[in-house]
Amino acid sequence: AAMATALTVGLAACSTPASNAGSAASTGTVNKLLGIVTITATDANNARVIAGATAAAEAAGWKVEVVDAAGKADTANSAITNFVSKKAGMIFDLVFPVTSLGAGLNAARSAGIPVASWGGGLTDGVVMTTGDGAPFAIPATKALLEKIGTTGSVLALTYRTGEVCRAREVAFDTLVNKVPGVKVQKEEVTIPGFLQDGAKYATAWLADHPKGSGNLAIWGCWEDPTLGAISALKQAGRTDVLTYGVNGSATAIKAVQAGDLTATVYEDGTTEGKTMFETVLQAISAGASWKQKTVDVPGILVTSDTVAAFVAAHPEALK
Repeated sequence: AAMATALTVGLAACSTPASNAGSAASTGTVNKLLGIVTITATDANNARVIAGATAAAEAAGWKVEVVDAAGKADTANSAITNFVSKKAGMIFDLVFPVTSLGAGLNAARSAGIPVASWGGGLTDGVVMTTGDGAPFAIPATKALLEKIGTTGSVLALTYRTGEVCRAREVAFDTLVNKVPGVKVQKEEVTIPGFLQDGAKYATAWLADHPKGSGNLAIWGCWEDPTLGAISALKQAGRTDVLTYGVNGSATAIKAVQAGDLTATVYEDGTTEGKTMFETVLQAISAGASWKQKTVDVPGILVTSDTVAAFVAAHPEALK
């Protein structure tokens, strides 16, 4: 089910024609294969996007193949190039910055195969992208600052291989830097291994920030590293640390219900995946006249105060 807030599609600032992407469609030779290259298939929101795109594609008679690049841009480039050799009708990039996919995107562009990006940005040959990810981090970061006040310490769990987390880190910095009394320690997690990294970094950070040492919080550019950190909090018997994440996976929503996660921001990846497929179909039909687009879906802050109403309105969020 879609979010209550309407999905809006607007022209991106960069509205140049998307090269020759979709030109194969005009000859009636589109191969109904959607190739999806994801930075991680195990993250809940990546899985939602894949599920939404797959359902829409299969309903339209397309076949879908998914490659989990496990955080490696080289693997993603190879996968895109492989989909080009299979003459895929369209290719999706989930999270990898388009700047790290030069070889794959060049191959797709040369073959006239349209590429859509989920949070990876726009470049020539990419017909559409979703928002840069930063807006989803803003409600969680503001909520953190409202709770922690003017002084405190924050452990920020980052991930710089993915464009979405890069953008979220910038948004986090912009807000936190306005409160000089809040000190931030950053640690970068890996994919795979983000749960373990979250727990490891939190364990070390907690040792340096014992109970009674001020206002404390842990922030993750998505909530899975924070969930790893929560396991460390439980092991240490700590209930004095606020915890925040972004994406709103079913696990995260349940953690908010249980009182383990202070807040997350729900992102409707299923609708984004469906809209990506529908938008690329439009690009194929438009051919050379297509203008690049950005699709934005507003996020919803979910806290202990709002989680009951949220789940009532979005029961699919727990699946």
